[in-house]
Amino acid sequence: MVDVIGGAELLGHESDAEVLAVRLAHAQRLGNMGWAEWHLHTGETIWSDQVYVIFGRDPGEGPIALPDLAEHVEPGDVATLDRLLWSVVQGVEPVQAEFRIRRGGGSSDLRDLRVVLEPLAGPGGTIGMHGVIQDITGRRRAERMVSESRRQLLEARERAAEDRHVMLALREAILPEPDGCLDLPQTRIAVRYVPAEKTANLGGDWFEAAPAPDGRQLLAIGDVSGHGLPAISRMAQLRHALVGLAMTGQAANRLLDWLNELVLHQLKDTTATAIIGHFDPQTRVFAWGQAGNLAPILVRGGMASQLPQPRGVLLGAASGSPYELATTRLQPGDLLLMFTDGLVERRTRDIDVGLDLAMAAARKLEGHDLDAGLDRLLADIGGPNPEDDACLLVVGVLGPE
Repeated sequence: MVDVIGGAELLGHESDAEVLAVRLAHAQRLGNMGWAEWHLHTGETIWSDQVYVIFGRDPGEGPIALPDLAEHVEPGDVATLDRLLWSVVQGVEPVQAEFRIRRGGGSSDLRDLRVVLEPLAGPGGTIGMHGVIQDITGRRRAERMVSESRRQLLEARERAAEDRHVMLALREAILPEPDGCLDLPQTRIAVRYVPAEKTANLGGDWFEAAPAPDGRQLLAIGDVSGHGLPAISRMAQLRHALVGLAMTGQAANRLLDWLNELVLHQLKDTTATAIIGHFDPQTRVFAWGQAGNLAPILVRGGMASQLPQPRGVLLGAASGSPYELATTRLQPGDLLLMFTDGLVERRTRDIDVGLDLAMAAARKLEGHDLDAGLDRLLADIGGPNPEDDACLLVVGVLGPE
């Protein structure tokens, strides 16, 4: 009976050992690691099954002896292996290192290994070494990919910053923003270009405020479709064309007709919005037309409202569509705010919400400090648009001297 019971106990122990061995092998496969022993005096080498997989070696060939191990290591890492083995022989604590091997003796399958070794002690001192070998190729490859991605991202950011600097410098050369308010008869004028927060979205927004030969004042803003250097280039062509055409003294709607033909025939695959107006300081009449742009905001007596919008389509959209001329008689103390759509449009909100915010902020504008007023207005509507640039032009009508 004792023998039977003892036999059962022994069978149970053998079964547990087998289960443990299976689980250990499974763990080695999951971690892509195995164990190895090298005996210095006898030359005996023992590998677990997973080490053969890591080295790409047929178990029938047996393990690689310690003197032959360097032949499988990448030449540039042989010194690392030498230092590792020397440290094991000289010390008593586990040591570790990373080096690369050519798997299966081939020249293309390069693998990254982490090896942790400790000495095997015997009666006369260190008689060998044993430890764990892990294939960390996938981890190191992922780390290199992340590092390379970070490097490329940094380079892209540097290029974007440089491109932004170039584009802003080009815009400044084409469209210099005056310091402070413009001094024109019977008016105070302030303008502002607000670049998009995102580098790639610098676009073709522009403004113009200058005296005309007949004593009127030319006031205009616009936005050319697209972003980047092509849009800035087309913006320059359109604005320079307006400055030249305005010397004819023709009404604003006639100027829009000509600019529409220019965009249709000279600026292919381009559209643009614009407001062009003339302010007569003597009569205080603002005569204006628009091409797909939101109407100006008039601030009078602490109230803000948009001017009734005359008919007009996008520049470059169609030929032969007439542009209407609207007239508005301004009063001393009035403020007129002209702006491109980048001021009020946001991807995250409806344009009507942006317009309401702009009109509420416009009511706070003060004629004696228009520059500071534009700063406050931009802050009140949520700051610069991340997706689009914008131009603002505000006119304060002065009373008689």
